[in-house]
Amino acid sequence: MRFTITNNSRLKTILPFVTLFILIILITACSSENNSFTSKAYHNTTAHYNGYFYAREELRKIENTIWQSLDDDYNKILRLYPALDSSLAKGYEKEIQEAVKMASIAIQRHPNSKWADDCYILVGNARLYSLDWGNAIQTYKFVNTKSKDPDARHKAIIQLVRTFTEHKEFNNAQAAIDFVQKEELSKVNRKSLLLEKAYFYQVQGDYDNMVRNLSEAYPYLRKKDRPGRIYFITGQVYQKLGFEAEAYNYYKKCLATNPEYEVDFYARLYLAQVAEISRSRSLNAARKSFKKLLKDSKNKDFKDKIYYEMGVFELKQKNVTEAIANLNRSIREGNNKNIDGEAYLRLGEIYYDTLRNYERSQAYYDSAIGVLPKDYEGYAKIKARQEVLNEFVKHLNTIKWQDSLLLMAGMDSLALRARIDSSLQAREKADAKKNTKQKKKSKTIQIDSQPGNVFSSGEDDLSGSSVWYFGNPSAMAAGQTEFKRIWGEVVLEDNWRRSMRSSATIARKPDAINSGQNKNTTAPEETTAPVDPVAAEFDRISKELPRTPEQKEEALKKIEDAYFALGDIYHFKLEEDDNAVSTYHKLLDRFPKTEYEPEVLYKLYLITKDTDPARAEQYATQLKTKFPESTFTKILINPNFLAESSQAMEKQKELYRTAYEDFQNGNYASAHQVVTQALNLGSTSFTPNLTLLSILIAGKTETVSQYQYLLDDFIKKNPDTEVGDYAKKLLEASRQFELNQEKKKGIQYIRSLEEPHYFVIVHRKEEKLSDAASIALEKFNEANFNDLHLRTSSLELNDEYALTLVAELPRVTVALGFIQTFNTKVSSLAELRNHKFDTFVITKDNFDIFYRTKGLDEYLQFFEKNYPKENQ
Repeated sequence: MRFTITNNSRLKTILPFVTLFILIILITACSSENNSFTSKAYHNTTAHYNGYFYAREELRKIENTIWQSLDDDYNKILRLYPALDSSLAKGYEKEIQEAVKMASIAIQRHPNSKWADDCYILVGNARLYSLDWGNAIQTYKFVNTKSKDPDARHKAIIQLVRTFTEHKEFNNAQAAIDFVQKEELSKVNRKSLLLEKAYFYQVQGDYDNMVRNLSEAYPYLRKKDRPGRIYFITGQVYQKLGFEAEAYNYYKKCLATNPEYEVDFYARLYLAQVAEISRSRSLNAARKSFKKLLKDSKNKDFKDKIYYEMGVFELKQKNVTEAIANLNRSIREGNNKNIDGEAYLRLGEIYYDTLRNYERSQAYYDSAIGVLPKDYEGYAKIKARQEVLNEFVKHLNTIKWQDSLLLMAGMDSLALRARIDSSLQAREKADAKKNTKQKKKSKTIQIDSQPGNVFSSGEDDLSGSSVWYFGNPSAMAAGQTEFKRIWGEVVLEDNWRRSMRSSATIARKPDAINSGQNKNTTAPEETTAPVDPVAAEFDRISKELPRTPEQKEEALKKIEDAYFALGDIYHFKLEEDDNAVSTYHKLLDRFPKTEYEPEVLYKLYLITKDTDPARAEQYATQLKTKFPESTFTKILINPNFLAESSQAMEKQKELYRTAYEDFQNGNYASAHQVVTQALNLGSTSFTPNLTLLSILIAGKTETVSQYQYLLDDFIKKNPDTEVGDYAKKLLEASRQFELNQEKKKGIQYIRSLEEPHYFVIVHRKEEKLSDAASIALEKFNEANFNDLHLRTSSLELNDEYALTLVAELPRVTVALGFIQTFNTKVSSLAELRNHKFDTFVITKDNFDIFYRTKGLDEYLQFFEKNYPKENQ
């Protein structure tokens, strides 16, 4: 018998064997130890599209968050990468953990996969973004040491460069750069290295090397690298370095990439700045570019920046008037503090360097310091100039105001009141006109010669000349005539306006007074008459008028001192020798017997000896003739006199007293300046005392470690001396203080609990809970303990914690009842419901110890041990 087997039957017979064979292959491929082709393919695919893929996606979310947090300041060179921030890192902690988890799973399950090294690098990146520097560095080093893939090792080292740069370990970053740039890199890694090097140099302010590395990276850039932003940054660097033609080219390249709108706008704006030089275009063409940007409705929010750049452009063309106008428009047009600060600063510089108008410059520098961030480039120098200008204007105003007071003291009350009246009216009219025409000028700086002085003439005349109203007889006569026309002949007496008003009221007919009033209506109570501004101003000025000989002498002394100080500022700080000479001469002319004459003559000699030797010789002769025994005469004859005599030491002691007084009053900058002046007199036996005082000043202005280092160095240089022994005590006390800080656990609180208590909430400052806690506690007190009339206040405990207190709970039983009630009802207080904090009660004496020592943990232990558990 013959049997015929069909194809289907044969397939059914073979299929189980084929399935079993495939399953065996798959099972063996899953083993991480297997090195077969199928095993490698399985592990590579699974590692790539599971663990690595999901970890990379989480890191991309983090990177997007970091970039979105970047607040670009286009007044500065933009950052290549956003700065990493610990507070921001807390917001993406969940994504960090997820990325590390997924990458770690891929590493553990597929250790022989070719993606294992990449997963390790992702773990390193996650640690970097979470500011876990140590683990990030160790992860990258592990890849560099263990990986067999050169690209992965190179990528890890490049990430090390970024990590060291972010952590400010520049020597280690440089070592990593030196190592990896010797290797043969892939295009991707070479691009990454060049960008990381550029960032490394940018963080250190080395813009020359930064732009060199950016230039090398251009051929490798792709769309995801934001090439437009990189071209824009390169243009900014070249513009800062003064290569405006190169800047022009890179701004054009930036625009060709169609960057995001804000970068596009600023590229066009800066293009107009550098176009005239780089393409020899006319000034009008450059100005048209600015006007075109102003007319574009899309640039409505950027008008302040456009006007600012127009001001800078006009300043480059030496068109100072238009530059000032545009910078002021910039301030009025927007609310961007960075731009406002820059505009204020440029205006201050114009009035300082170009126009030499130090009063107006001072006002703009004041505004700039009030707006610019403290990390602004050159902030310390800006602050120093502002302080010099403040001092200058203070002395200038002293002269003007004291001169005004002296002139007014010689006037009768009638003339003085008339002048005050007309001055106030003139001011009101000017203010009304200003408010009507220019409502937007609220941010424009108005500078008065003297705040609150209705007599300011606006002139910079230091001598109080006849330009001023009270020095001009014809103007005063016209004023008196006008007064008589309005008021008639008025008896000279105090409050004459009020007395005239009262008599006029009494003289009115009763019918006129009562017309329009119901006869049955009770007369209203007498109300206080509105304050007469003229009378108020008159009273204010009268209190300052120098009427007695002693008061006049005091006013003249202030003027004399101010002239001398102004001359010194002109000479030493502003380097305006012509104005210094003029001011010194005004001092000598107005005060022929001034105590400053010897020093002034000596300074005039020093100022003119190189530029006008004949005039300098006149000053020298005058000094020698009038003051032969003066120290300055002896210095003139013998420049080494101070170093060779005890006069130097005496002068140093005098300066020491001044510096020490400033030190005690907390004027550390002034004290340091005086000590430096004393030390410059030469080395004497008193020099160590001055040096020690300078160290004490450093102790208030520098770090503790710097203070201790200076003391230690001073002790070595001054062994077996009285000041050296005192320095040892200071050093020992400082070190003991640090030791005590480390031993806070030894704090002893008082166990007597019967005195009045405070209730305290301790919360982290970063939560900004002080206001909310105060509001919540005030509501709680009113609802539950209104009869105790409790007070709520806030204090800072240290850099980490703040306190909100309730005072004072009269007895321990009341305190325990208060905290128990609070703990019961705290969930109902909306302001505190979602916050974490500690609460306790504390006696007044223990609070003094607690606040002085900052021993929070120690007091919480004391509280737990000494108060009932139900109140904790």
